[in-house]
Amino acid sequence: MHEPMARVNGTRLLQDLRRLAEFGKLGTGVDRVSFSQPDIEARAWLRERMSAAGLDAAIDPVGNVRGVTRQSARAVVIGSHTDSVPKGGWLDGALGVIYGLEIARSRIEAGRAPALGVDVVSFQDEEGTYASFLGSRSFCNDLDAKTMEGARSQSGELLTDALRRAGYGGQPWRYDAARHVAYLEAHIEQGPRLEAQARRIGIVTGIVGIRRFRIAAKGQADHAGTTPMAMRRDAARPLYEIAHRIHAEFPAVAGPDTVWNVGIVHVHPGAANVVPSEADMVVEFRDTSAQLLDEIEALLRAWVAALDGRSGVKLEASGLTRIAPTLMAGRMETLIESAAAEHGAAAMSMPSGAGHDAMVVGRFMPAGMLFIPSIGGRSHDIAENTDEKDIVLGCEVLARVVEQLETA
Repeated sequence: MHEPMARVNGTRLLQDLRRLAEFGKLGTGVDRVSFSQPDIEARAWLRERMSAAGLDAAIDPVGNVRGVTRQSARAVVIGSHTDSVPKGGWLDGALGVIYGLEIARSRIEAGRAPALGVDVVSFQDEEGTYASFLGSRSFCNDLDAKTMEGARSQSGELLTDALRRAGYGGQPWRYDAARHVAYLEAHIEQGPRLEAQARRIGIVTGIVGIRRFRIAAKGQADHAGTTPMAMRRDAARPLYEIAHRIHAEFPAVAGPDTVWNVGIVHVHPGAANVVPSEADMVVEFRDTSAQLLDEIEALLRAWVAALDGRSGVKLEASGLTRIAPTLMAGRMETLIESAAAEHGAAAMSMPSGAGHDAMVVGRFMPAGMLFIPSIGGRSHDIAENTDEKDIVLGCEVLARVVEQLETA
């Protein structure tokens, strides 16, 4: 006997998203950083919603909220995160979690759960208030005790104290290779590409790797009015040269989706009439190709080596961040493209320039990620928003992907 199709309830989906946005509400956005009171309350509410949907719901020791379809031996995991950046948007992360809830709930209502279950999760601290990707790393058993013990927020609170304050317990929820067939995550794009191309669905090909370096220079402070130019040991000068070369020469070696930024520059002592004695800047670049990241890093280090010692200025480059890129599973990309086409939605393949829990989980199981447009490309701000029709469409497309996985 053919089982009935599961239909997502768009009205209920939007209602749940709006209700979740009440926790930590700040204007049109939210301020719901990890382990804040709004975050703790939101997780308790989400656990109740999962339970009411017929899922076995619990909050694990690191704060992951999970809802498991116990009737099913096999399941696809759908989720994201519900913590936010300070003064953030109402959809960032939350969208993917409520998609998972609605898809699981609609399948249970249609009697589809026993064939392929949907396990829903809101991972804790994706935004890194204490430890980036805390929840997804815990789920993948990729979190060591040293990280847990040393992690702290900018306010100085230790993660271990925050966990104790929240009072979470029980057993950690882990990836089960025998049960979990795939991981799916939906997210607003957080950028302008889909809107600019009039596309309603983004098929994420991979999540970029990130390389971040601090380049520090030491020279000598002197009077800027009396020291001849040829006799100066100006610490800032080689950094300005490197910054210029980054923007002038990176395009020749970069790929079509490579991005870079010089976002922090310090000059000391920072006076108009004093030659800088010390200076430093932070350079970041991102791409989905590890080989390309290696090539750009080698170029940057070569520039530093060539300028080290010139005009009496000592230069040194030190690595700050090194995150490997994660490619999404080709099969998941194909299924998302097919599901979008069935719904008459124009889709485009694209990398994700921002980090997501899928970049952690995708190293352990097949992962796929779907984007929907961000109005004006805005995100990480209370101005973040997406058309309600696009929100519902994205959930319908992801639900169809689950249907395809069930029959594959």
